[in-house]
Amino acid sequence: MRGKKEDAVITTILGKDCLINGDFIVKQSARIDGEVQGNVYVSGTLIMGADARIEGNIEAGEAILGGDVLGNIEAPGKVELTVTAKIIGDITTNVIVIDENAIFQGRCNMNQDAPRRKNPAAKKALKEERHSAKTALQEALRDAREDNAGWQETGAGENFSGGSDI
Repeated sequence: MRGKKEDAVITTILGKDCLINGDFIVKQSARIDGEVQGNVYVSGTLIMGADARIEGNIEAGEAILGGDVLGNIEAPGKVELTVTAKIIGDITTNVIVIDENAIFQGRCNMNQDAPRRKNPAAKKALKEERHSAKTALQEALRDAREDNAGWQETGAGENFSGGSDI
């Protein structure tokens, strides 16, 4: 779900023997057990039964698909293909779950812009690497200051003209 409680409530059900010839638009969640010959737009979660069929593109917050889809699917939250799903088209989502006997022919684009959970071990290693780089930089600066102080104490740089005395 997309965080809205009302998206969790199925407000529209398309029965098994129903056929819609045109776009199907629902402002909350919906279940489809019939056939849609057109695009499907669902703000919340789309649940598609095993005998359902959609010939058109799907845009939903999340999608649980168990039937036949001939078209592209865009669901930023999550797409789940159940064991009875037969999908021919591209899928764009942040999270995808595909049952082992589901059929999927197309491309899957897992949004690159979505925030990713960081691996704790990688995060710790990166932090340690930053710490060691910072420590090395501090040591190098301290050494440079000490060298510069030693250089100035000996007076070695006072008469240096940059050229030769020949």
